[in-house]
Amino acid sequence: MKTQEILSHVDHTLLKAFATWEDIQTLCEEAIKYQTASVCVPPCYIKRIHDTYKDKINICTVVGFPLGYSATKAKLAEVRQALEDGVNEVDMVINITDVKNGNYDGVTEEIRALKQAVGDRILKVIIETCYLTRDEKIAMCRAVTEGKADYIKTSTGFGTGGASMEDVLLFKEHIGNQVKIKAAGGVKSVEDMVAFIEAGCDRIGTSSAIALIKGQLSDSY
Repeated sequence: MKTQEILSHVDHTLLKAFATWEDIQTLCEEAIKYQTASVCVPPCYIKRIHDTYKDKINICTVVGFPLGYSATKAKLAEVRQALEDGVNEVDMVINITDVKNGNYDGVTEEIRALKQAVGDRILKVIIETCYLTRDEKIAMCRAVTEGKADYIKTSTGFGTGGASMEDVLLFKEHIGNQVKIKAAGGVKSVEDMVAFIEAGCDRIGTSSAIALIKGQLSDSY
């Protein structure tokens, strides 16, 4: 797989609590140079990135991150502010407590509400697979599909585990035709990225893609 094809699937990510503007600038300049799918950044930096880089960069942010148990109204307020600041893509975290309580309809309704708020921009739904059983993951595939989200995403990268091939293949079996897959968390090599893309992931969320590519920059992948 060609280097640029890999990077075109990458959400170049920096979500550390202590990320400085200098760190964010480096991220953005790398994303522009290497033509990644987006930068995924803390909400507080959206407007500054938008004002600095205009349409040179596709901005993604997170909502209800990383634990997911904010009230739906709070998540909606986050979404509206992010849209006002110039975001194009939103990665929301589901309310995992609802899943554990069997309130799958509540999860679906929250996803639907956020998608309605996002409109024609992209909504990705993080289900945090490391905390879910197989049956709960299947239920979340249905919730994401019925909620009309654009993507199902494996992980925040802040949980006890990240993306696995087993989960990606499970998603493929149970999501609707309009739903794409994003693998995130624990993507540690170029080989990992290639494997996830070849398995059907449209996006890869990682902070290390460009460093990994630089380490073996060639068209052999």
